[in-house]
Amino acid sequence: MGRQDDHGTADLNIAPEDGGTALVFSGRLDAAGAGKLWRPAMRAAAQAHGQRLRLDLAAVEAFDMSGAALLLAAERAYGALPQGSHIALTGASEHATAILERARQANEAANAPDDAARPTLFALLLAGLDVMADGVAFLGEALVAVVRLPSRLRMLRIGDLLRQADNAGVRALPLVLLLGFLMGMILAFQSAIPMRRFGADLFVANLVTISLVRELGPLLSAVILAGRTGSAFAAEIGTMKVNQEVDALVTMGLDPMTLLVLPRLIAVMLVLPALALALDIAGLAGMIAVMRGFGFPMESIILQIQSAAGVTDLLGGLFKAACFGAAIAAIGCRAGLSTGNGPRAVGLSATAAVVGGIISTIVLDGILALIFYRLNL
Repeated sequence: MGRQDDHGTADLNIAPEDGGTALVFSGRLDAAGAGKLWRPAMRAAAQAHGQRLRLDLAAVEAFDMSGAALLLAAERAYGALPQGSHIALTGASEHATAILERARQANEAANAPDDAARPTLFALLLAGLDVMADGVAFLGEALVAVVRLPSRLRMLRIGDLLRQADNAGVRALPLVLLLGFLMGMILAFQSAIPMRRFGADLFVANLVTISLVRELGPLLSAVILAGRTGSAFAAEIGTMKVNQEVDALVTMGLDPMTLLVLPRLIAVMLVLPALALALDIAGLAGMIAVMRGFGFPMESIILQIQSAAGVTDLLGGLFKAACFGAAIAAIGCRAGLSTGNGPRAVGLSATAAVVGGIISTIVLDGILALIFYRLNL
């Protein structure tokens, strides 16, 4: 029995033979011809599964990549591997054989597993070492810029430093005060519930004070700064990098570290301790409001605050805030300077600045807490 497609210049004859089926192609197996023969060829190949299948190209006049795609699809419909022993290709010219081989290689390469999509532990370790090396290099460049600052004071613009301090500090003050007040109220309420069982309600003031002054004040203000200012630094410098403005500064003999990084670094290191102090005050105000609602006199609350935290605790918290600010500003500027090309580059840099700033803040907090503990501070 046979089947023939009479439309156009491509024909297909499906003929049974001993132990299998033969698909005899004739005419032009180009884009138009392969499209006309696609469905009958797929149906015949699928029906021949388990038998011998022969693809006869002796009568083919023209053959291109469309014809190769037709034959490869017939092999897949048959259900055997491309080089399976149940499929025979006969009558193919050298030109058709070469095209079919190239198509088969391209198909195997496209279906090959992507090893890059499954990074190994060694690759992850190398990537981590690269990030650490870049960070150390950036830190070294920043230290060199600080050492050479006296000879480059003309590049450190006071107006730029004040503008960065205003953006990072003054404009963030309302958010810091609101967060501090709410955090003080929440801590006071949550602490009063278990401490009331022991009749120690008054010592809620001690707990909230030491928590805010030593840990939460610097940490929360640093998190706010990382999300608000660190991302802004990365976006600003990243946009300049994409627009090749940083390269223009280098061409003019100006140091980007001194001109772009140091003003932001100094500004953040100056304003973050002030923000942490403001958050501490707002948090204590929220705690006092709750304690007054519990009926404690103002004099007792103030006395507990003074006995809970001293000048050493306050200075330790402000020192932490300065360290957090330096880390956040450095990571944000580094993310901006390492911005790549493309429409997503600036957004990726801003995201990296926020994530890196928060992680570095938490890691630094743990290290400083351990150091303070060992020094009995």
